[in-house]
Amino acid sequence: MELLLIAVVGVVVIALATALAPRVGIAGPLALLTIGIGVSLLPFFPAFEIDPEIILVGVLPPLLYSSAVSLPAIEFRRDFRSITGLSILLVLVSTAVLAIFFALTIPGIDVYLAIALGALLSPTDAVATSIVKRLGISPRVVTMLEGESLLNDATSLVLLRTAVAAIAVGSVPIGGAVLAFGWGVLIAVVIGALVGLVALRTRAWVAHSAANTALSFVVPFVAYIPTEQLGGSGLVAAVVAGIVTGQGAARWFTPEQRLSDELNWRTVELTLEGAVFLVMGLQLKEIVRANIEEHQGIWQATWLAASAIGVILLVRAGYVAILVSSQGRRARRLTRERLEGVSNRIDVVEAQGRDAPGAVTRTPTSTVRRERRVQRMRIRVSRARADLDYYQTSPLGWRHGTVIVWAGMRGVVTLAAAQTLPTGPFRALLIFVAFLVAVGSLVLQGFTLPWLVRLLALEGSGGGGPTAPEQRRLDDEMRAAAASSLTSGALTRRDGSAFSAHLVETVGARLTSPPDDETTSYAHDVLELRLALIDVMRMRLNDLSRDGTFSTAALRHALAELDADQLSLQLRLDDDF
Repeated sequence: MELLLIAVVGVVVIALATALAPRVGIAGPLALLTIGIGVSLLPFFPAFEIDPEIILVGVLPPLLYSSAVSLPAIEFRRDFRSITGLSILLVLVSTAVLAIFFALTIPGIDVYLAIALGALLSPTDAVATSIVKRLGISPRVVTMLEGESLLNDATSLVLLRTAVAAIAVGSVPIGGAVLAFGWGVLIAVVIGALVGLVALRTRAWVAHSAANTALSFVVPFVAYIPTEQLGGSGLVAAVVAGIVTGQGAARWFTPEQRLSDELNWRTVELTLEGAVFLVMGLQLKEIVRANIEEHQGIWQATWLAASAIGVILLVRAGYVAILVSSQGRRARRLTRERLEGVSNRIDVVEAQGRDAPGAVTRTPTSTVRRERRVQRMRIRVSRARADLDYYQTSPLGWRHGTVIVWAGMRGVVTLAAAQTLPTGPFRALLIFVAFLVAVGSLVLQGFTLPWLVRLLALEGSGGGGPTAPEQRRLDDEMRAAAASSLTSGALTRRDGSAFSAHLVETVGARLTSPPDDETTSYAHDVLELRLALIDVMRMRLNDLSRDGTFSTAALRHALAELDADQLSLQLRLDDDF
């Protein structure tokens, strides 16, 4: 009964803090962290500890999976090189520099223990993404921060695991550590992708939306558990499974399933993330007590943590400066003239194929294969043009780089991973350092990030979603596809029967325009035709998502509109016929 009461109170606190904190200009996670710290300092509040396995195994996989499902894939692909650098190279460099710092400043510490501490202080936390999103900064910056926070946990935890193993056995060869790291990422990507694909097919077969969502709750754990057993990073597997699921949902799931997934996972994400930050604050008293007893106070841990935050920011600033500079050079190398030249060569190849001496006798199969190759080449060129527009309209300047540096806060993974350190004379000190770094960076950087964004004049510069012209162009594309299907005569009812020519001629043209009261009347044939056109529009939307012409925000907005329209029409059909 006591555990149930704690859970109920915790959920109420999380819900209220999340709802009320933005009204006073504070991010929900930071408010929960502050509440947890305040409660832990009350004299009557008992010492609070939680098994780190609960966080690492029970909380982080679904949290990262949920974030990966909503990751904007098109923008993620465009900045994949930068995100990979932030997630792997920056973590490696930060770990090395921090390990050297701790080895020099903590007398008697084992070098592998210093590496372990450096590794667990290196990954950033996703809380920065929610703060930056609320400020309306460039979506490109948001995507980079979100992608970094999803992927750098794997690098950090694999390094931590290798260092802890070295502490146990005395040493690990560098070659063996590199192989372990490579294997950990490779097996995670393979298993995560397979689990994501199997989950897509299985859930597409399960029509019941509630049962479908129930299946989705086990996907991150199905990816995590076997990956960990095979020596890989279960968190990376959960992320990969989430990315695969998020990109396949538009094609494989029904509107009811997508809506159910979105609402239920949003609730799960809010509850789990809030619980983690609340727990972080509640653990303060016990961590401080252990340091006072074992290290005669908290001064040593405090100055080590403050120095570590400074080292982390300096290393991050240097790396991001190089990153911003290289992004500018990359955008300059990709010119419109080069793309036009490639497009012209494709036209020549296509014309030569039609006019070649053997074109008349070529088999239909070979002709189709050739046309498909040309189509794939055109898609690549179209995608490159869209990428160029993206780089030119969303450049990374020094102001964006400053935000990326300051938004690199530590959090959940740092604190949870710290509690997996091996027992020994330094364990309490290192856990407290990790706690102070996580809490200190969240408080210092989290509370000042909105002020910094306003100082740099970036607040509201990125907009809250797709632009109106982009959305109109996307709507025009879908309506054009619907109008074309009307003239082709390929539309059928849900039972496979054909629509009458009179219905298509008199009503169809208006149905390709935005819906109004008249076009969504209760006439059965009109509703059936509208549903058929929505299917055509959704197929066109899936085609448009491949070449990168439209942003992920615009595509998701259009899909949500089609889903809402379809659900409304299906409800009318079910109620009236």
